[in-house]
Amino acid sequence: MRLWRRKSGETRSPRAGSRRRTCLSAVIAGLCVSCSGGGGDSSTTSAGGAGSGSGGGSGAGATVHATDVLMHHNDLARTGQMLAETTLTPANVRTATFGKVAFLAADGRVNGQPLFVTQLSIGGTPHNVVYVVTEHDSVYAYDADTYTRLWQTSLLGSGETPSDDRGCADFTPEIGITSTPVIDRNRGANGVLYAVAMTRDASGGYHHRLHALDLATGGEALGGPTGIAATYPGNGSGSANGVLTFDPSLHTERAALTLVGGTIYMGWTAHCMAGAYTGWIMAYSAATLKQTAVLDVAPNGSQGSVWMAGSGMASDGTSLFVVDGNGTFDTALDAQGMPSAGDFGNTFMKLSASSLRVTDYFAMSNTVAESNADDDFGSGGAMLLPDQTATDGTVKHLAVAAGKNNRIYVVDRDAMGKFDASANHVWQELVGTLAGGIWGSPAYYNGVVYYGGLNDSLKALPVTNALVASTASSKSPTTFPYPGATPAVSANGTSNGIVWAAQNGSTGVLHAYDASNLGNELYNSNQAGTRDQWGAGNKFITPMIALGKVYVGATNGVAVFGLLP
Repeated sequence: MRLWRRKSGETRSPRAGSRRRTCLSAVIAGLCVSCSGGGGDSSTTSAGGAGSGSGGGSGAGATVHATDVLMHHNDLARTGQMLAETTLTPANVRTATFGKVAFLAADGRVNGQPLFVTQLSIGGTPHNVVYVVTEHDSVYAYDADTYTRLWQTSLLGSGETPSDDRGCADFTPEIGITSTPVIDRNRGANGVLYAVAMTRDASGGYHHRLHALDLATGGEALGGPTGIAATYPGNGSGSANGVLTFDPSLHTERAALTLVGGTIYMGWTAHCMAGAYTGWIMAYSAATLKQTAVLDVAPNGSQGSVWMAGSGMASDGTSLFVVDGNGTFDTALDAQGMPSAGDFGNTFMKLSASSLRVTDYFAMSNTVAESNADDDFGSGGAMLLPDQTATDGTVKHLAVAAGKNNRIYVVDRDAMGKFDASANHVWQELVGTLAGGIWGSPAYYNGVVYYGGLNDSLKALPVTNALVASTASSKSPTTFPYPGATPAVSANGTSNGIVWAAQNGSTGVLHAYDASNLGNELYNSNQAGTRDQWGAGNKFITPMIALGKVYVGATNGVAVFGLLP
């Protein structure tokens, strides 16, 4: 089967022939009803669909509301769109009527995106609840309407402290819960929040544990926590006698947790990408917290971090789509076009959700040189587009990703392109669209992809006939410093679209733009002097929007924005 290589500005016709349809359009349609869409606070009951983040648990069958935010970037396609926002509009998100309304204090840095559960019964009273995790290994539940703390749980074991920064300046002064948790409203008595925490014991030993917390009480559920441990066959960096052993002192969990079909997935990187490490992906049962599958992405080489600047793995319900960083890639391929030694460093991978086996991938033609220059893929996360119809009538199942080399890659999820040293066999390769690299993920809304690169404007790239525009239809007046921006979108269905972005710096800034024209900045938190400021910004922060409020992680809590009283 011929694979087309299309760069920015090329006009080749897509290859003909029917394609195997996937369920992503149904997934996105379902998630817009059950998780982050619809035209109000109507709700449906989820049976564990890929969009809702509820894994088909055996609990009370909780109602999943359209206003829930149960995972990083709202849904498994990682579109970042909240389509059930009926309060915030381009007309009222203005300095005179909108601003900081609260600050939810916490005991450490908030690097994970806050999550939101609508109408959760606690002690017989319904609450809208915001969940916050910190690098001090604490989890908080706050009432979203009164800003009252409902509970706080420490995930430290007896005699333990959060980890030190491991000599790495990425996160200081401590490392606890870095990644965004994931919530299953249908698990246990009241629903469950899953989080991975790093700790250090009194003897200097390091631990990672998967916790399952009751949404209403904060107590450990499902027999947790479970200590993270793994082995994998291979002779790569840090191996002994043909076996790689996961080292909890060396690795950290930065990628957002992913929940698909009753399984929790986590990706692992190393502190400052230092030491004799390899990238790991692990799967755990959401019901029992027992490990069900393990993949080392460079088992006979080195590196291959799975971090994606805090983004989560994308999924169509049966496969996972993951981007990893600098690492060994075997340019010698087997008969199926797979790396001969199983080393997938610096690639865009498609994994079987059931086994974590790599079923397809794309690697750049110069992938080894890109890794050596630290221009790898792994700083960006993947996003799945709704099904697109090409000019010849074929339905395309596409995914988008970009990393440090300023290029956007649009891949056909049914035939990702694999590796060819002479050409990139992808659906599209957009060259010159971004001025800087990507540390984060794009968003999608109303047929438009939104990207925010390093030292670049936030850009709107319309999708037409299964092609992502190479030239922005609009761009923000703001240029975002390191690490760029991971945008999020609020809207009431297809109307009142607002694109939100958090700017890093000594003074963090929340920006709001008209989704139909990014050149129209509706609001930023510096416009009213110090009234709406909250202190220093954090890296890799994604705004979360729910029920008329916008939540932004900070160095000591979460800033809350909404309509002023």
